[in-house]
Amino acid sequence: MRTAGEGGKEEGGSTESDGSSAPLSSPFPQTRGGRAPLPSALGRIVSVDYGDRRVGFAVSDPTRTIASPAGYIVRRAGKRPPIAQIVRRATELDAEAVVFGLPLDDNGDETPRSTEVREVAAEIERRTGWPVSLVDERYTTAAALRAIREMQGTTRGRKGDVDALAATILLQHALRMER
Repeated sequence: MRTAGEGGKEEGGSTESDGSSAPLSSPFPQTRGGRAPLPSALGRIVSVDYGDRRVGFAVSDPTRTIASPAGYIVRRAGKRPPIAQIVRRATELDAEAVVFGLPLDDNGDETPRSTEVREVAAEIERRTGWPVSLVDERYTTAAALRAIREMQGTTRGRKGDVDALAATILLQHALRMER
């Protein structure tokens, strides 16, 4: 699945299966907002909070009622996007669809990170055939930090857990949008 106003592929290169680092192209058009419908069938949805240092994951139950944190992976600075690791983790979680958090600025406009997320999401969809949706992720990390503070918890040494919780908040939001 794609964001509203979907169209054909944008101009640009693509990452070949040989692992070259050519830029990826994205079938997700540059649009304000970041909402796309989820596929209507039941099955687990995995959400991805894609960051510079870590990628947080959350997974829904098969009825798409509850979202739960599902860990994170650490990214290596300056390296290619961890597409194979994301696919591997989503496969382990029995994904039937994927939701990526789309990082927009405070005004809802695209950011340089939005472009990277769109490219990675498109490549995940191309490699796996899973429907991929993009959902506005503004303030999910802030909401995760606030929830931890409200429970008198600490984030010291648990930044990956914060990313997984942010992915959970993102997935809960996506599931609510479909009801």
